[in-house]
Amino acid sequence: MASTSTPLTLPVLPLDDEVVLPGMVVPLDLKDTEVRAAVEAARAAATGAGKPQVLLVPRVDGSYAAAGTLATVEQVGRLADGPDTVGQPAALVRAVRRVRIGVGTAGPGAALWVETTPFRESSVGTPVAGRAAELVKEYKALSTQWLRRRGAWQIVDRVAQIEGVGELADNIGYAPFVTAEQKLKVLLEADQVARLEYALTLLRDHLAEEEVNDTIRKDVEEGVAKQQKEFLLRRQLEAVRKELAELNGDPADEEGDYRARVEAADLPEKVREAALKEVDKLERASRDGAQSPEGSWIRTWLDTVLELPWNERTEDTYDIAGARAVLDADHAGLADVKDRIVEYLAVRKRRADQGLGLIGGRRGGAVLALVGPPGVGKTSLGESVARAMGRKFVRVALGGVRDEAEIRGHRRTYVGALPGRLVRAIKEAGSMNPVVLLDEIDKVGSDYRGDPAAALLEVLDPAQNHTFRDHYLEVELDLSDVVFLATANVLEAIPEPLLDRMELVRLDGYTEDEKVVIARDHLLPRQLEKAGLGGEQVTVGEPALRRLAGEYTREAGVRNLERSIARVLRKLAAQAELGERELPAAIGADDLRALIGRPHHVPEAAQEPAERRTAVPGVATGLAVTGAGGDVLYIEASLADAETGGTGLTLTGQLGDVMKESAHIALSFLRSRGAELELPATSLRDRGVHLHVPAGAVPKDGPSAGITMTTALASLLSGRKVRTDVAMTGEVSLTGRVLPIGGVKQKLLAADRAGVTTVIIPKRNEADLDDVPAEVLERLTVHPVSDVRDVLKLALEPADILVAAA
Repeated sequence: MASTSTPLTLPVLPLDDEVVLPGMVVPLDLKDTEVRAAVEAARAAATGAGKPQVLLVPRVDGSYAAAGTLATVEQVGRLADGPDTVGQPAALVRAVRRVRIGVGTAGPGAALWVETTPFRESSVGTPVAGRAAELVKEYKALSTQWLRRRGAWQIVDRVAQIEGVGELADNIGYAPFVTAEQKLKVLLEADQVARLEYALTLLRDHLAEEEVNDTIRKDVEEGVAKQQKEFLLRRQLEAVRKELAELNGDPADEEGDYRARVEAADLPEKVREAALKEVDKLERASRDGAQSPEGSWIRTWLDTVLELPWNERTEDTYDIAGARAVLDADHAGLADVKDRIVEYLAVRKRRADQGLGLIGGRRGGAVLALVGPPGVGKTSLGESVARAMGRKFVRVALGGVRDEAEIRGHRRTYVGALPGRLVRAIKEAGSMNPVVLLDEIDKVGSDYRGDPAAALLEVLDPAQNHTFRDHYLEVELDLSDVVFLATANVLEAIPEPLLDRMELVRLDGYTEDEKVVIARDHLLPRQLEKAGLGGEQVTVGEPALRRLAGEYTREAGVRNLERSIARVLRKLAAQAELGERELPAAIGADDLRALIGRPHHVPEAAQEPAERRTAVPGVATGLAVTGAGGDVLYIEASLADAETGGTGLTLTGQLGDVMKESAHIALSFLRSRGAELELPATSLRDRGVHLHVPAGAVPKDGPSAGITMTTALASLLSGRKVRTDVAMTGEVSLTGRVLPIGGVKQKLLAADRAGVTTVIIPKRNEADLDDVPAEVLERLTVHPVSDVRDVLKLALEPADILVAAA
């Protein structure tokens, strides 16, 4: 036989989508014309005692590989095994080494002959050491593990005796899980260590996949065995119960007879038909005796359908005056909501008198959105509305809900499937016309599980919710008689399509007088009971309640006010138990400091001149609206020399893009109209301007601080202070126009709480003053303006005061 370094001319034996690596012995079917031609040509060219040689070349998609395997024809005969191949002509070939394919040439027979050149492989030292030795050890260990799993014990010893790195890597060719493309990569790899590393990767990945499959198969087998065992035990239990019932002469258990329960229930026609179809499925499954999870799903679904109050409705209370009295007794103020509920009851009464319970298949429900700051009574108002109407009440908390299935329910095929929260609320209420409070609807989120706000579109649409379909029930549920009250803190957080389906009612907070009434009639009695103090033991006068509302708390609602009352009562209870105070006790305004410390909120106008925020030029008081209601907002301005602070405008305080634009507009207006306003605006070109809006940790945005920023800058340039008793709100344009803004009522309530007496608002917001309580307007002097020049005249102190002070 020729040397391994001598070029050879060999007949080509193409292998379609198959690769034979050196060291492999494989049979080849001689029925294939190309195979037979190559073998015959090799046998014809063989001389002496040498064995015929062929070139095994992988052929992928009709293209030959750049290298092949030199193989010897060991035997030609017929196959002796295999049910479909016994007696078929075949040749047994042994792959010897890699060779590279050269140019074609002529040769005997019908085969294709090519010239081959030796395949240069990297050499590995003997004995194998270093990285190669580690790979050899790991490959043999993993190969032994894989072979033992298949019971191929005779092959384990043969693999263990292989010493060559390249020979060991080529052994991967016998693995049935290796694809032709992967074998070809092994064939073409000249670096023996890299070849073994790749073969090891293939073997390692396959073993990991087998382990996963074994785990899954084991879990499935255990689950099937458990189900079979449970099925047999349940059938035995049913047989025992049946025998006991017959021995005792007891009738069949009617609770277990779903067909009888469905026929006896007062269900709507379509619901009854759907339920009977499910009963038929359940009975067929029971007769077949097959244990299926579908039977459990059907029973759970039938139980849910039978527990829903399909035809249960409470009678509305048509005593309109009595309903208004209930609302007034439970809540002070909130006239808009009370009026809307009274109007709803009045219309319902007239429809009932005229027999108009159904119009177009829809009943007379209502969908209201109660939007306002925390603590104004939105959630508790739902219970009062239900009591005033004589209806059942149920609360659905939507804060943090991100799964659409929480609204529409899960499909029944899911494990642990449940109907949506609306269906569960109806079931809990026990009637089809309850008052459902959708709490914190502005806190609904969305993620990969869907958008719950989008699922609420059908629920809260009076034109659609009479045919609401829950994914779990898959039957129509009439929600048109339900009164939905949705609560939210921030209007902008509610999607526009959802907000369009609800009637908006704003709760803008309480005046100080209303807080005193609420504290006296509601908060104080409740906290006295919680503290274990009778009304005859402790009395808290109205002056004390007024000071708690005005100086110890500053909020739109009354939550902190109630906490302050609770602190006072706890202190009194502790002092009484310690013998430091005798009961009964009467608490006045002057007693509060000794009980709960100094006030936290002192009105700006009541402070000493040196302590006021506006005691220096460049500070103006604005008004803003947040999720917690209205609030005062101080804007501070300062100038820096070009040598030390640079030039340009610096904005701080976590301002949004719209608020930053308002600052630039204010600065541009003053630069262009400085001479007209008698301000040294030319200095703004060479000096840096810094605007800051405390508190810096709270994000702020919106255009309504435009005139406040303009006033702060004008005060800084002129040296004239901003009046302590003045607060303002309004958007400013480049020409000095004051443009309208939102939240006028909330802002005026905040100004009143802060002790401000003069408020400047845009002229076009003058109509919004009708919504402000009359007692607040009596305490405030409101100036509607349309030009920023008027704002500066009203807000800045006169120049002669500064001269006199100097």
